[in-house]
Amino acid sequence: MRPAVAVPRPFGRRVTWSPSLTLVPTNGCFNACGYCSFRRIPGQEQVLDPGGAEARIAARPQALEVLLLSGEAHPASQERAAWFARLLALSRLALGCGRLPHTNAGPLSLREMAALGRLNPSLGLMLEGFGPAYDALHAHAPSKRLAVRLGQLEQAGRLGIPFTTGLLLGVGERRAERLEALEWLAALQRRWGHIQEVILQPWRPDGAQATPLSPPEQADLLELIHAARAILPPEVHLQTPPNLWPLAALPAAIAAGIDDLGGIDVGDVINPAYPQPSPQALAAVLAEAGWQLTPRLCVHRGWWPWLPPALARRLAPLAARLSAPA
Repeated sequence: MRPAVAVPRPFGRRVTWSPSLTLVPTNGCFNACGYCSFRRIPGQEQVLDPGGAEARIAARPQALEVLLLSGEAHPASQERAAWFARLLALSRLALGCGRLPHTNAGPLSLREMAALGRLNPSLGLMLEGFGPAYDALHAHAPSKRLAVRLGQLEQAGRLGIPFTTGLLLGVGERRAERLEALEWLAALQRRWGHIQEVILQPWRPDGAQATPLSPPEQADLLELIHAARAILPPEVHLQTPPNLWPLAALPAAIAAGIDDLGGIDVGDVINPAYPQPSPQALAAVLAEAGWQLTPRLCVHRGWWPWLPPALARRLAPLAARLSAPA
């Protein structure tokens, strides 16, 4: 299904992506979401060894973004201090290796978010959505409550931290709930200006049940992408994970309003059954449809002036590495 109305294209024919390496500080999480295959029960979790993290960063010199994607320690847990210290240490490690950390570790206190904001050019937290379908999936996930997520977005805005958020789609939510969630994000952006990108992420079954998006599912998402581009302020980038779309269908998502493909690693730790297309394959498919694939840093250029001076000074040299001949 192609939109009948012309799609606003605030970023022209350019489609961006971030060369990325994902590190998982821990997959232990006190939440138990009804769809998650990433989480391990606290006490049975894996914890990333700092030496292993440094070796992985060194092995991927082209990955200028280090995504720290962590399970959550309960705010009242005795493990919280060590959990947060690990996030700070890995952020410093990434910076020390000449990379930029981007942390997505669930809700943070004001103090925690401010501390990470001094080390991370951008932070992230999915809104996911609201309504009965999410309530059922999050029945045992206290930090996924809507008020908590919206409060985090407000807090990031007050702190002036460039932020990534988004919706998890296809879990039984209604169209009206999707549109209302987008209106909330638009209102937050108009108030604070800190939301650099919104991810429209289709939920996909993992493991043996992994299946590509069907044509009806694609059509449903294309309609929402078109609506999102009309609802969100024009400076907000609209993102979808390219490995969750059939590669041949990706140009239709771009035409509907997507302008960014997010951080691309060699694999997807949340959806491991869906292989990542290579940047070369993505560039070829998009070029054939008239789009230019361009690498970027984890913080979009429009938000560079927001950063503390110590972080801001790192950006231009790293951006120059992105544009240097291979």
